[in-house]
Amino acid sequence: MARMNRPAPVEVSYKNMRFLITHNPTNATLSSFIEDLKKYGATTVVRVCEVTYDKAPLEKDGITVVDWPFDDGAPPPGKVVEDWLSLLKNKFCDDPGSCVAVHCVAGLGRKRRGAINSKQLTYLEKYRPKQRLRFKDPHAHKTKCCIM
Repeated sequence: MARMNRPAPVEVSYKNMRFLITHNPTNATLSSFIEDLKKYGATTVVRVCEVTYDKAPLEKDGITVVDWPFDDGAPPPGKVVEDWLSLLKNKFCDDPGSCVAVHCVAGLGRKRRGAINSKQLTYLEKYRPKQRLRFKDPHAHKTKCCIM
């Protein structure tokens, strides 16, 4: 069997939030996927594609797996966006600096020029936030805010 060349995970950080954009593993590549998650300290994985691996080994290692699938190449439905923002608000308020991993089917848009299709680009251009992620710093008088 030929070995697939999987792209390396990409970490994106903004203020006290860290995200790991990664490939879609299979049961055969699950051990290296878990190693990557541990290396970056990711304790939550969001799958936005159909299930291709058993999440039990991740959960055994203390990694939560959340499933919010939507059509490949399409923008996320409103409910997925709402759930995503709620997850991030809870996660980063409870554990600032933690890491949330997310993957779709192939993750091609991470590194390949022109990979965002016209549907996704139109969605991003028209997107207006309905919700803000607010992070209160107990040592400051102001509320820190990140618009997503």
